[in-house]
Amino acid sequence: MLFLTGWLTFVYFPFVHMVWGGGFLQQWGVKDFAGGIVVHNIAGMAALASVLYVGKRRVLDRGPHSIPLVALGTGLLWFGWYGFNAGSEMRVDSVTATAFLNTDVAASFAAVAWLMVAWLNEKKPKLLGLLTGAVAGLATVTPAAGYVSPTTAVIIGIVSGVVCYYAVEMKNKLHWDDALDVWGVHGVGGFLGIVMLGIFATKQFNPEGANGLLYGDPTFLLKQVTAGVFSSVWAFAFTYAMLRIIDGFTPVKVTEQSEEIGLDESQLGEHAYDQSPGEDLVHAGR
Repeated sequence: MLFLTGWLTFVYFPFVHMVWGGGFLQQWGVKDFAGGIVVHNIAGMAALASVLYVGKRRVLDRGPHSIPLVALGTGLLWFGWYGFNAGSEMRVDSVTATAFLNTDVAASFAAVAWLMVAWLNEKKPKLLGLLTGAVAGLATVTPAAGYVSPTTAVIIGIVSGVVCYYAVEMKNKLHWDDALDVWGVHGVGGFLGIVMLGIFATKQFNPEGANGLLYGDPTFLLKQVTAGVFSSVWAFAFTYAMLRIIDGFTPVKVTEQSEEIGLDESQLGEHAYDQSPGEDLVHAGR
């Protein structure tokens, strides 16, 4: 509760104002259709700060508990993202339709791009990669959804699938314990979307938008990159500082014993799942 209150107050709300509420980034001309900076980039950088401060889990992560549930969650996210992106237009018009279509196109191409890159590197096509790639595409197209063409959404999807895959691979090699790949998918994806918006934005699809680098305005790209870097540094620094301060009042990492017996048991006194019959037999044998 301390972290959520502090993070909303010192990170999220300030960027809502800066980008959408008449703040200096909006006045400067920075564009963010549905939250590439305001939602994904700052959340991803907060995740990175949290991962580095809290450190790795002592108990080895065995991977997803249930890939079918991951698939169900991804489907719900994908469906909700239509409202998230298209709804940011706050009315129904051609921009709403463009944002809706771009959301679907980017997610689809990102899912396939991630699957193909993972297949080449890991020698097997994995459903988890397809699902993660879709979320990467959704996060990356978010700032650009209502400002670019569907053709650009294809490019955004492919680039995000490839770049976010390698960001997650880098995270794995550095042994950062980011359980849901928030930095690699949302942080990198959000930043990438802001930059690609600076390149591909066009007023042909949204007169209230901007023209990017390829449409004659290199200064818009500079503004987008500067805003992305600024938001990344702000979110990381404030999150890391808050964790240090909170850790002085209450530990931000559970004890080794709590981790070993599981947080359901140590924090709540119950388990989310019954033991399987096989596990019961093993315990009975002991």
